[in-house]
Amino acid sequence: MTDGPSTEQPLGNGSPATPAVVPSPALPAHLERLTERARDYVDAASSANTRRAYGSDWKHFSAWCRRQGLEVSPPSPQVVGLYITACASGAVIPGGKPNAVSTIERRLSAIGWHYTQRGTPLDRSDRHIATVLAGIRNTHASPPRQKEAVLPDDVIAMLETLDRGTLRGLRDRAMLLIGFAGGLRRSEIVALDIGRDQTEDGHGWVEILDKGMLVSLRGKNGWREVEIGRGSSDSTCPVVALQTWLKLAKIGHGPLFRRVTGKGKDVGPDRLTDRQVARLVKRAALEAGVRGDLNEAEREEKFAGHSLRAGLASSAEVDERFVQKQLGHASAEMTRRYQRRRDRFRVNLTKAAGL
Repeated sequence: MTDGPSTEQPLGNGSPATPAVVPSPALPAHLERLTERARDYVDAASSANTRRAYGSDWKHFSAWCRRQGLEVSPPSPQVVGLYITACASGAVIPGGKPNAVSTIERRLSAIGWHYTQRGTPLDRSDRHIATVLAGIRNTHASPPRQKEAVLPDDVIAMLETLDRGTLRGLRDRAMLLIGFAGGLRRSEIVALDIGRDQTEDGHGWVEILDKGMLVSLRGKNGWREVEIGRGSSDSTCPVVALQTWLKLAKIGHGPLFRRVTGKGKDVGPDRLTDRQVARLVKRAALEAGVRGDLNEAEREEKFAGHSLRAGLASSAEVDERFVQKQLGHASAEMTRRYQRRRDRFRVNLTKAAGL
């Protein structure tokens, strides 16, 4: 007599990046709630952006395998090595374009993650993968394309493009100022709540104090606090901007930044997405004429949500360790990568050498 029919259930709540586990006996009914909770924890182990990217990459790999008449399971280092070769050469689909090295590395991480979730880990150290990937890096690697940092004067010009007489304009002002002054990622900006433990999808909250604002954030490595001081004037103060938005939007609980509906007159309950922050930064930077020395197409590619974070690192004339703490970087080297314009040509070794 068997214990019951085998079932194949997803680990997460319908997440495209969450694979199905190997078939296992059906659990007793009294454990169903624990099973659902376990799925929630699986989803919480990674960000929504990561899950979306990994889901897309797994579909990309699976589709390539089907077209080649290859089996996806069990994991084969030789098959994966051929796949990343196809990605690098643009041969995944007829007439396709080669993937960047960073894209190939992400696809490989996604494939490895999916196999691990299935209980059949992929050996990435196998020569069919490791040696091929090393060759791809040596042949196709190029310097990373960093987003342009927006500096204080740029931010002030961007604020002037927003309509202070509308709720949407007030909300966008608060997002730009908090994102810049806090050195926050776009995902961190939209994940904030007004208070602690107010929503299930919130990853932080704010506390307004006399000297500024304390932002508590949950990241990959646990919780951290970010101090955002008051500005030199009300027009550029992130705390004043946030208080104005919350007061006029009549928000007292839940997500900090929400959709504005009804021709800009109503505030809905839904939290903004991080993509909306990226679009806001790009639109405001273009309208403000930031980097007007470039043509329109070049400027379109220069700005995104990361421009705020890079801007703080590039413009704050303080000890490097304070910037590192604000950005939540584990190493000073990572912080220096963000300080793109601040230290450029600060030391002239040509003159120092006597030329």
